[in-house]
Amino acid sequence: MSAAPTGRTGAPSVSVVVCVYTEDRWGDILAAVASVRDQSHPALETLLVVDHNPGLLRRLAKAFGDDGAGAHRVRVLPNAGPRGLSAGRNTGIAASSGEVIAFLDDDAVAERDWLLHFAEAYADPRVMAVGGRTQPVWASRRRPAWFPEEFDWVVGCTYRGLPPGRVPVRNVLGGNASFRRTALAAVGGFASGIGRDGHRLPLGCEETELCIRLARAVPDAVLLIDDRSVIHHRVPAARERFGYFRTRAYAEGLSKALVAHSVGAQDGLASERRYTTRVLPAGVARGVRDALLGRPGGAGRAGAIVAGVAAAAGGYVLGTWRARRTGGRFAVASLPAAAPGEGAAA
Repeated sequence: MSAAPTGRTGAPSVSVVVCVYTEDRWGDILAAVASVRDQSHPALETLLVVDHNPGLLRRLAKAFGDDGAGAHRVRVLPNAGPRGLSAGRNTGIAASSGEVIAFLDDDAVAERDWLLHFAEAYADPRVMAVGGRTQPVWASRRRPAWFPEEFDWVVGCTYRGLPPGRVPVRNVLGGNASFRRTALAAVGGFASGIGRDGHRLPLGCEETELCIRLARAVPDAVLLIDDRSVIHHRVPAARERFGYFRTRAYAEGLSKALVAHSVGAQDGLASERRYTTRVLPAGVARGVRDALLGRPGGAGRAGAIVAGVAAAAGGYVLGTWRARRTGGRFAVASLPAAAPGEGAAA
């Protein structure tokens, strides 16, 4: 199989992996695929990895079954590993053909130059991963007045406190990210036993663990976020509620404890120290100021930050205890080092 042209001489070919799990997001999935088709830097292929849902697998296969002949193919395949986002991503990586593998959430749409800015960054051979900016699309059409921007990671979006521009970071955010294939082949894929599963408590941090492992294995590796690589992520009404906010913050604490136990607190919590000592206090101060000035939502935002920190801290304490008691290790998948253009056939 020969690689499809990228449209830009010397730019890497890019495979896009979209992990899906529920027919409830059918319209979102189609919109995500359409946004990849419309990229100014064409994707080599889109791989839709279905997480143990035979009905959705059949429906997508029927929708895209004759799609293999064009310049941009859509391929539908089942998750070959255990249920969950980590194994789904690993399935997509193993089946892909591109020199770079990009990940897009199934309820998000990418702006036209999303892949272009990713591809440009890989002109530097030291760059091993590039992430982008994820903007929330609220079901209620506007941000809840109490919801602090510092906690937009709760709904899978870029949060206040991340530096602007194209800048080095410890880790990219998984729903809007890309990795060089050779880097993934060298260190292995996403770890199972951590990461999101649509049917369980919303854990995360699988991309954090992978990026820390990558930086250790390749000491001169550069990991970037380029805020020009923009996607728009839908936030359903259920995730605009405080109950979800608190649960997700608690789950993040559990996840951080697993990562810190595995890679050490120095690496596992390096970014979080700055976030909790600088970004969050500034957010509380802004909320209190707005409340004193009579602006709507100020007190709610300040209170939500305090509650979010408390929930995450509680999850971290419990997660640390569990990890020490059980070992807290998780399996890392080995990935084939397929040459570009030699991915699995549809």
